[in-house]
Amino acid sequence: MKSTPAPRRRRLSRRPERRRKKPPQTPAEGEGDPEFIKRQDQKRSDLDEQLKEYISEWRKQRSKEEDELKKLKEKQAKRKISRAEEEQKMAQRKKEEEERRVREAEEKKQREIEEKRMRLEEAEKKRQAMLQAMKDKDKKGPNFTIAKKDAGLGLSSAAMERNKTKEQLEEEKKISLSFRIKPLAIEGFGESKLREKAQELWELIVKLETEKYDLEERQKRQDYDLKELKERQKQQLRHKALKKGLDPEALTGKYPPKIQVASKYERRVDTRSYDDKKKLFEGGFDEITKDSNEKIWNEKKDQYTGRQKSKLPKWFGERPGKKAGEPETPEGEEDAKADEDIVEDDEEVEEEVVEEEDEEAEEDEEEEEEEEEEEEEEEEEEEEEEEEEEEEE
Repeated sequence: MKSTPAPRRRRLSRRPERRRKKPPQTPAEGEGDPEFIKRQDQKRSDLDEQLKEYISEWRKQRSKEEDELKKLKEKQAKRKISRAEEEQKMAQRKKEEEERRVREAEEKKQREIEEKRMRLEEAEKKRQAMLQAMKDKDKKGPNFTIAKKDAGLGLSSAAMERNKTKEQLEEEKKISLSFRIKPLAIEGFGESKLREKAQELWELIVKLETEKYDLEERQKRQDYDLKELKERQKQQLRHKALKKGLDPEALTGKYPPKIQVASKYERRVDTRSYDDKKKLFEGGFDEITKDSNEKIWNEKKDQYTGRQKSKLPKWFGERPGKKAGEPETPEGEEDAKADEDIVEDDEEVEEEVVEEEDEEAEEDEEEEEEEEEEEEEEEEEEEEEEEEEEEEE
């Protein structure tokens, strides 16, 4: 087989590109002309003069701005100085006012402390006088006194004492101790005088301890008396509640107080207790109606049994119209009649039962007859249908 020749490739023509022809250069217009050069120099000189004017004007404006800035800085410095002086004066004034306020508060506090001190001194004097009077008193009286309430504030002295804070109590304690515990003047004392002073202080301590023991025992006795009084009061309240028909603990504070649930416009006040009212919502109305019906029934029953019965007088002999076998008295006759009535009632009941059984038997027979008639009618209908079918065939 002949081999097919490969296709020839076209040779690319490598022709040099055509260069574009440049136009011939001509000399610049006016280049080398003296008039043109002169005009150019004139323009440059005008521009230099204009630039100098701009520079001079800028320097003038700059100097003005610097002068204004300098004035503003001076003004600011003066203002800072004046403000610092004003702040210093204000701080001094505040300091003086604060010192004055503190001084007034201290003076007021000192006055209050002095007033408390005077008041406590008077109270201490009264207490000492009372203790002395109690010591001098031989006959025994009540171990306690009931303090009356203050009419102005509505609080007793004990209540006011309880309402005080810890700070107030500490302050009063310090004031009280300040005049009770007097400073010892033992400067320049010798050994013998110091011993005498120590012996005196020891005797004072023993005296105070005995008074403390007496007061503690007295307080115990008062607590016991108060408990006894409370028990007596509870006993009286129990008796009072029993007299009113209430629970024994109704007035002693054991139960919560009665709740007023009725309207304030009602005339009758609801005095039932909370438990009674609570039971009404738990089905208590049914029990109330049941109890009321039972009560009415018992009343009517008692009224009926307690009525006056009319009886005939007894005969002392054979009563007229008496037959053989009859009782002697009308009362026995009534009993016999009652027995006869019972026998008659039983017979009537038996007759009624027999009649009911007969009626039931008759009803059953009628139902059976009706069922037989219905069956016969159904059979007749079936026969008629069969005849019709045969005729159609």
